[in-house]
Amino acid sequence: MVVFWFRRDLRWVDNAALYAALTSGEKVMPIFIFDQEILQHLPKEDARVSFIHLHLQKINQHFQEFQSGLQIFYGKPCDVFKELIDKFSISCVYTNHDYEPYARKRDLEIFKLLQKHDIGFKTCKDQVVFEKSEVVKEDGTPYVVFTPYSRKWKEVFKQTGLVHFASEKHLDALEKMESKFLSLEAIGFEATKIDLPNYNVTPNIIDQYEQTRNFPAIDGTSRLGVHLRFGTVSVRKMVEKALQSKNETFLNELIWREFFMQILWHFPHTFQKSFKSKYDFIIWENNEEHFKKWCEGKTGYPLVDAGMRELNATGHMHNRVRMIVASFLCKHLLIDWRWGEAYFAEKLLDYEMASNVGNWQWAAGSGVDAAPYFRIFNPSEQVKKFDKDYRYIKKWIPELETSYYPKPIVEHSFARERCLSRYKEAVG
Repeated sequence: MVVFWFRRDLRWVDNAALYAALTSGEKVMPIFIFDQEILQHLPKEDARVSFIHLHLQKINQHFQEFQSGLQIFYGKPCDVFKELIDKFSISCVYTNHDYEPYARKRDLEIFKLLQKHDIGFKTCKDQVVFEKSEVVKEDGTPYVVFTPYSRKWKEVFKQTGLVHFASEKHLDALEKMESKFLSLEAIGFEATKIDLPNYNVTPNIIDQYEQTRNFPAIDGTSRLGVHLRFGTVSVRKMVEKALQSKNETFLNELIWREFFMQILWHFPHTFQKSFKSKYDFIIWENNEEHFKKWCEGKTGYPLVDAGMRELNATGHMHNRVRMIVASFLCKHLLIDWRWGEAYFAEKLLDYEMASNVGNWQWAAGSGVDAAPYFRIFNPSEQVKKFDKDYRYIKKWIPELETSYYPKPIVEHSFARERCLSRYKEAVG
């Protein structure tokens, strides 16, 4: 028997490692581990855990049609595998690659444990089209600027194309067994009050993406982030959809995701330290009261506040608004980007370390292909460009234009000059 370990790939369709397991010639036991090492840091009503649990239920129900079921565990992965090795005769464990620092460390430990017992550990590429060093410069070094990376990505893609994995056609290879399913309560969590989003990748959304994606009052984004994050959709199928449009904007967004993933792979220190090391010498204000007001959406800058309130209420924030609130925190309030990154990590349903760190460092000026430090968004001008009728703002700030709405916590031109001076001292 072999084990298939679900992780960031919560689907039975076009799943690379699941396909490899199902076509191995042996019966397959599918498992999922609620990892204590990760869960212990999360709030008890974390919507992402509810999202995972919901999709595990869907997988389990489908597998029951094949007289099989998911085996779900709660604990530390090494302990779970020790238990499995004791109970079952396992020849190999199959799973899909994960690129984040904790995942790499965890997988190395699992590999060593399995090796001691002469059990194979086979991993596949699944959550990206290209990974690690598959898209690099001619000299083998990684790209650190997006445009040449995307150009090379498209060149390599023309040569290789897409390969799908028809895992859904081989589910009769699942081991016949009762499911072992855990409730949310059994792992110490509660059902969320946040609505879990469906994605929208209709041809119209993709064709109009360039025109609509910057306006938060328009429902013009795909809401695909959380589904890519947890692999409830195949990135290969999303690229296929993107290629059906003459407009490449949506495809470029998928490529941005892979750009940031390969940056995190080649420069794993960037989840804690600035890519451009001299930016770690910036003397931040790190005013805790200002940070609290930013988190609560009470800065007195309407577009910033609307974005933060949307995030707190829904676990989502419009992409254009993410850039504005991040720039405001780093440059107007001079608060370390790591504070904002950590808050987004707690709140965003679609939190993905590579993209989150990459975009926060972009906003702070410290990352790859980043906005120059002297580019400082004027939040009032951003309203004129992207929400001039205040439709988005009024949705989230009903008390706007009343005495209940706070005055700005910092004056724009003062904040701008302070930021320029402070950055210049650090980076020259």
